[in-house]
Amino acid sequence: MNNTATSLCKKVPKDKMLKEIQELQFALVELTLYLDMYPTDRRAVCQYNVLSEKLNVLRTQYQMEHGALFAYGEFPSKYPWEWVKTPWPWEV
Repeated sequence: MNNTATSLCKKVPKDKMLKEIQELQFALVELTLYLDMYPTDRRAVCQYNVLSEKLNVLRTQYQMEHGALFAYGEFPSKYPWEWVKTPWPWEV
């Protein structure tokens, strides 16, 4: 079983998942800014791609277990509409 499949099978606490999502997003913003200046840095591009994949896997896992992270079409909603039940970003 590969790392991606293994990480999907583990039950991670909601707050820990959110923190890791935020950390990955921060790292990706920093890498984006760096790559804007140094677009031929192969190692940075590879790191960006690895972190992007990790973020996508973690976001999917989070949303399957805890509901949508965004209310505008990134992930299907359960019925009834659950977005209003989740904490606001400043409540996390």
